Amino acid sequence: MNRIQGAIVAVVTPFLDGKVDEQGLIDLVEFHIANGTDGIVPCGTTGESATLDFDEHKRVIELTVKTVNGRVPVIAGTGANNTLEAIELTESAKASGADAVLSVVPYYNKPSQEGLYQHYKAIAEAVDIPMILYNVPGRTVTNMLPATVARCAGIDNVIGIKEASGSLNQVSEVIRVCPDDFIILSGDDFTAMPTVLIGGRGVISVTSNVEPRGMAEMMKAALAGDLQKARELHFRLFPLMGAMFCYPSPAPAKKGLELMGKIRSGELRLPMTEMDDASLETLKKAMNGAGLL
Repeated sequence: MNRIQGAIVAVVTPFLDGKVDEQGLIDLVEFHIANGTDGIVPCGTTGESATLDFDEHKRVIELTVKTVNGRVPVIAGTGANNTLEAIELTESAKASGADAVLSVVPYYNKPSQEGLYQHYKAIAEAVDIPMILYNVPGRTVTNMLPATVARCAGIDNVIGIKEASGSLNQVSEVIRVCPDDFIILSGDDFTAMPTVLIGGRGVISVTSNVEPRGMAEMMKAALAGDLQKARELHFRLFPLMGAMFCYPSPAPAKKGLELMGKIRSGELRLPMTEMDDASLETLKKAMNGAGLL
């Protein structure tokens, strides 16, 4: 899976009047491909997977794969805190033609490290599709430790990890203990550039929703070892990265896309709510600074 690298967008799921805006999703995919995004993740956290029903979840992946049509990799979000549900979503993603799946650490039920290993082993044995693990302890509570990641790397089909602990210490340890061909992707925009410089392959990005070209250029420079350009882009984009989380995500990314005219509505599903006035001003300031408005 050498194609999985660079700036991969955790794309939002546009809604209109309570339903998935399918044309809006198609338009977003085209916007990303036209602006150099290296891959697309539908139905991740940023895609509000937690509030999509199963039919919607499967349809968003199916429509994304169809629209992309092989131009960039599609890594479908298929994680769940119920192993059987994760298997069902993974089977559906494979049937839709996704290139790989992204499977989040089970949330809320706080499994042991052994439980994590058995969860991923069960999915991999049930469905023959490349799988990227997703460690985001700020949302799931459970932190998948580097030793467990290394153990999972020995499972057939497990090809990499989206590491969103926000800790370069943990990223470094994962790189150190895993095979050389194991794909390490930053799960946080602010660690994307340094992660690549210490051996990672890219980022699954929220900021790419509104600034796909800048994020792609930053990752391209970092992967090429052009430290000066990578640093320059990192610091140019840094305020925007922060603004993407000035209010619970994906509200800022959706509002930003609405302000840019890329989606018809920044509508969210409860329990997510629209941004308050102070956060909206923070977002607008960062977007103006990045030349997006």
